[in-house]
Amino acid sequence: MESIKYLLANERDRQWGLSVSSLGAERFGPGDAYPSERHTGSYMFRADRGRVFDEYQLVYISEGSGYFESASVERTKIAAGTMFLLFPGEWHTFSPEASTGWTQYWIGFRGDNIDLRVENMFLSKESPIFHVGISDTVIKLYNEAIEAACREVSCFQLLLAGIVNHLLGLMYVLDQNRRFEETNTGVADKIQKAKVLMHESLEEPVALQEIARRVGMSYSSFRQHFREYTGSAPASYLRILRLERAMEMLTRTGLTVKEIAYTLNFKSPEYFSMQFKKAFGRSPSDYRM
Repeated sequence: MESIKYLLANERDRQWGLSVSSLGAERFGPGDAYPSERHTGSYMFRADRGRVFDEYQLVYISEGSGYFESASVERTKIAAGTMFLLFPGEWHTFSPEASTGWTQYWIGFRGDNIDLRVENMFLSKESPIFHVGISDTVIKLYNEAIEAACREVSCFQLLLAGIVNHLLGLMYVLDQNRRFEETNTGVADKIQKAKVLMHESLEEPVALQEIARRVGMSYSSFRQHFREYTGSAPASYLRILRLERAMEMLTRTGLTVKEIAYTLNFKSPEYFSMQFKKAFGRSPSDYRM
């Protein structure tokens, strides 16, 4: 399965906001020499000395175990199902345990797109390790990137940028959901059930307190955990669902704006129109035109 590819990006690729410079997949059995001698230049390193990159790299360990260490993170045990992000200018090292070896996938990239996420603290040198579990989807994405890099079809860098964004988003979501489940056992299922109930009751005057009761939570606990899990308060989430349904109704039905407002339980057509314009930048009437 060994595959290593180094890439160049032109100015047009870089203007897209993210370009890929290296990627690959390697399997190291127990006792195998590490790292591979196929790496060249700044990509080559000795595990006992580490290295510093001028790019980001997203690494996924799908089998085996080992250790990761960086200037910001103490030596940490890495198990299968772990992803870690390497930062430009940050010393790091990592290697498999001799007793297990490991299988690693990686993709290296740079660009304003990723820099902005670091600036906004979605990603940080102090927390570069993400526990995503053994994921066929993650492995498939890495393999798709390797295949695209080997084929080098027209504009392939843009395709690779999309795969990197997918990997980063998936990594973030899987890790955050795992953290939530670890500290709130069983709560995620209740929040998911509440979201289903909200979808099913858009045209019914069901109170959020009743939804909390139906999923077996007090309302105060429901509000707190719902915001932690979704990033939105229950009332805001329900309002967005109703506005999205309103968009569908404006497109697919002949109901008036007033009829849609009352069907979806907005307190008045004026309030509905105000919220719709605030969310989508156009009034319901303008959207329908």
